[in-house]
Amino acid sequence: QVQLVESGGGLVQPGGSLRLSCAASGSIFSINVMGWYRQAQGKQRELVASITNGGHTNYADSVKGRCTISRDNVKSTVYLQMNSLTPEDTAVYYCKLWRPGFPDVWGQGTQVAVSS
Repeated sequence: QVQLVESGGGLVQPGGSLRLSCAASGSIFSINVMGWYRQAQGKQRELVASITNGGHTNYADSVKGRCTISRDNVKSTVYLQMNSLTPEDTAVYYCKLWRPGFPDVWGQGTQVAVSS
């Protein structure tokens, strides 16, 4: 059974940067999409960015130009580099794995707080 473990969250000042990591344990197969979602207090969970096993990426408009998603297929790990953070980026960030024919797998979430 695949499990996802996120790390890298924390408190950062506005304008700062963070790098989130999500490591998948277990076999995730060759065809998959890994993504980062976030959920701010009182709001719905939303997609931040996603990346296919082939490296195709997709970003929410709110983070384009500020965030970069990448992955290491050998390590089964996906990263989210976030720059120029603002208080509006404060949320719990979740990693998700999609594979055809399998239920989605979610990580436990990592808190990102942007505040001075």
